[in-house]
This record gives sequence, structure tokens and C-alpha cells, in this order.
Amino acid sequence: MVISNRVARADPRTTEDAGASGGLAVAVREALSETAGLWFGWSGQLSETPALHGPEMQPGGYRIATVDLTPADHRGYYNGYANEALWPVLHSAPHLMHHDADRYTAYRSVNRQFVDRLLPLLHPDDMIWIHDYHLLPAAEELRRRGLRNPIGFFLHTPFPAADAFAALPEHRALVEGLVHADLIGFQTASDLRAFQDYIRWEAGGSVSMDGRMEAFGRHFRASVFPISIDPAAFALTAERNADSDYCLKLARGTGRGALLLGVDRLDYTKGLPHRMLAYERLLELQPDLRRRMAFVQIASQSRSKLPEYVAIRRELEEISGRINGRFSEPDWTPLRYINRGIPRETLAGVLRMARMAVVTPLHDGMNLVAKEYVAAQNPEDPGVLMLSRFAGAAQELDAALIVNPLDHDETARRMHQGLTMSLEERRERWEAMMAVLSANDVSRWWRSFVRALADAANPTAQPPTGRLLRRDHPRLAAEGSAVAKREGFVRETGAATSGRAHNGLLMRASGDA
Repeated sequence: MVISNRVARADPRTTEDAGASGGLAVAVREALSETAGLWFGWSGQLSETPALHGPEMQPGGYRIATVDLTPADHRGYYNGYANEALWPVLHSAPHLMHHDADRYTAYRSVNRQFVDRLLPLLHPDDMIWIHDYHLLPAAEELRRRGLRNPIGFFLHTPFPAADAFAALPEHRALVEGLVHADLIGFQTASDLRAFQDYIRWEAGGSVSMDGRMEAFGRHFRASVFPISIDPAAFALTAERNADSDYCLKLARGTGRGALLLGVDRLDYTKGLPHRMLAYERLLELQPDLRRRMAFVQIASQSRSKLPEYVAIRRELEEISGRINGRFSEPDWTPLRYINRGIPRETLAGVLRMARMAVVTPLHDGMNLVAKEYVAAQNPEDPGVLMLSRFAGAAQELDAALIVNPLDHDETARRMHQGLTMSLEERRERWEAMMAVLSANDVSRWWRSFVRALADAANPTAQPPTGRLLRRDHPRLAAEGSAVAKREGFVRETGAATSGRAHNGLLMRASGDA
């Protein structure tokens, strides 16, 4: 049973939040299809009389259920507390926080509403997986209603230093609610260390070497589960779309020179102004590269009415205008700034044609565009990934050109290095990164989390043995879904095991991590 702020229907062709459908949505769909589960969250609709929609069966054999929000709740919970208080603090920018006690009240209220709507859909043996900063109090709300089910929580954003998180007036209440989960997952070891520091020094709790923690009278575990993609599927999509109309037009528009590409949501955490300033520095330092390259920045709009996002959009328009004014020729435009998203399939083709992807956020939980760029490359002639040291992906993809995005001169030098890199070195770096993605794909991400959640919820149980078999899932059979019946799974055990078998737990005899 997955709970998140938004729910993605099967096979959406969305243009918002480039890369998002490669992460949470793809992973959750796969997990739910294999466990006949349910995905619950906000419908995206506003209503003065919120309604519950569903459960509704999806083609993959899982169900979705959504609930509306009132306009006032949406302003307070989503635009207000989640995105103007939590988001900047989690990205180590507490000076950008706009705090209001009424917004926090709305945030807690919506978490309670989500839980109240979900309760009638839950069964005693369900595993519950909560996603992201919108729902930090949800585990506590579930426990308050008497649920003893295994509960996991995964944070998709970074977790900041303890002092930065403590800038939130409600920091203790939020963490006290969070630790009602049996397992808390983070993207990177750095995030986990920051959380451990908070537990020790702010919460007065304890941290064991094996990941067990205690705080606020609760015992729980926390660990690292770096989210990923399906590299083989994305590579195939990229190859099929490399000659799309969009890619051909883009190639003509950039003069068929080397393409430097940025793909991001329009957000102050992504380092977009610094990226453009570094490119301007490259044009200054390497005049021989002019007309032989072009930079394209795709920045889909997000939270466009919030003041910080209005300001970042204005700043980018000013910088891009200045760069083009300084360096453009009648038949060459050095920088193209596209302030809208593109469909995921088209994006895959664009990533494949880029000689360099410039992924330089100031702070990022993971950044799946970096992983998608690697997967999209032609193995015979791969491009170069430039990656900020502050992106979670840098801890896995260390064969990329790692930069400090705040150092414009260094970033410009690395751009030059990537554009002039030999084919042999490009292949060597790409092969190293592709090996990481192949070993740690999105399937491994969600399976490892579910297994760890089962262990955390029942630490005395012996590991189950046996293999997974398809059969009619009894709950879905009762609901009369022929599609869903084919997607149920049970564990066939070869020996007696202790502990109860949770619906949704997947174990294989091979013991893959």
C-alpha cells in the first residue's frame, strides 16, 4: 500500500517534472503490479466538498485511490508548508523558508485526512510504504489509529545537517512523527549521517552500528536505498526516439554542433543560473568552441506562482538574454532556453543526441536525469556526463566529470574537457557508469526496501525461503478483476518459517539484494 502526495496513472505521458516518471512512478507501478497493491494520494483536484475516488483498477493489475483537497488545504499544505517551509530546509536553504503556523496546521490536517481515507482500504497484513516530505506525520497518524502493520517511509529529497533542519520550528514534532515508521529510507549515506546526527544531538536518541535507532520512545531502523531507473528500457526508448521530429528540429536549430544539454524542473535548487554563468565563462575562455557547440536548457515550470520561482525564472531570462546578446551570430545562437517540459519518450531521444549532459544542482536527493542520460547513450559513441558533487547520483556515478557548481571557472574547464574528450575515455567512463546502473536498477531499489521493511517490522523472524508463484490474489478475486487476478503473488515455502507473511513482501530463493 503506497501513499504519496500524487498518484500517477498507468503509462502517463506527462511533460512535468522531467525524469520523475523514471523514478517513483516506474518503481511504484512495478512493485504494485507484482503485489496486487494499491496506490493512494491526492487526485490533483480541488473541491470544497472533497471526495474519494476509487479504488480503480489499472492495467498493471494494481489499484489507485485518490482524494480531493479543498483550495484552502492545498494552499496551506502543498504550496505553503510543504513547498515554502519544508522544501528549502530539506535542501539546506533555511534562509528561503517562509513559515506560518496556520500552514503547519493545514499540513497536519491533510496528513490526517489522507490516513482517514486510507483506513477503510487497509487490511491487517498489508505493508504500508509512505513517500516523501509531504507526508512526514503520516506514520504517526496511522499508529494513532491502532495500526500495527509494517510501515516504511522513503525520503526522495536530501536530509540536511541537523542544525539546518532544526531551523523548522516544528522539527521535533516532525521527526517524532516520522519515527513511528519501522524503516526510514534515504537516498545517500550523507543523508543518513545527517539524520543520525539529528537523532543523537537534537532528539537525544541512540544509533546502533547495525542501523537500529531509538528516539522519542520508539525503536526503528534507517538505511540507504538509492533510487534508480530501468536502464535497459530507457536505452531502448532513447534509441527509438533519437530520430523524432523534435530531435531533428533541435539538431537543425543547434547547427549540428556539439550539444550541451540541461534538463530540470525550474527550481532554485537546480543551480540553473550558475550553470549558465559557467557556460558564459566557457565562451569567454574558449572562443575556438564558438559556433562548434550550443547549450540547450530545458526547464519545465513548477510552482510557478511562488515568489522564489518567479524570481528564478526572471533571472534565467536575463542571463540567457545577455549571453545571446554577447555571443550570437546571424546563423548561430549559443544558448537556447526552453521554459516548458517535453514528453518522456522525446526526452529520451534528446538525451541520446547530447554530447554532454550538464547536471549541476546545488542540492539534489538523487537526480535521475543523470542516470537516464547514461542509459540513453550510444555505446559506440557515448557522451559525457557532468555532475554536481551535491547530487545524490554523484555517490554512484563517480566516473562522471564531478564539479562544484558554485565554481564557475572549474565548471567551464570541465565543460571544455568533456567536449574535447577522446572516444576511448568517453567509452571507459560510460561503461563504468552503465555497470553501476545495471547492477542497481529500479527493481533492486524497491525490492531491497520491501525486504528491509519486513525485517525491521519483525526482527526476530527467520528469512523466508522458496520462490514466488503467481496465483489468483484472493482479495482481487473477490473484487472481480480478471486483470488483477493474474498479477497476484504468494510465497511457496519449502520449510517452516517464523513470522507472518506480509502481503506485498517479495522474497526469492536466489537471495538477490
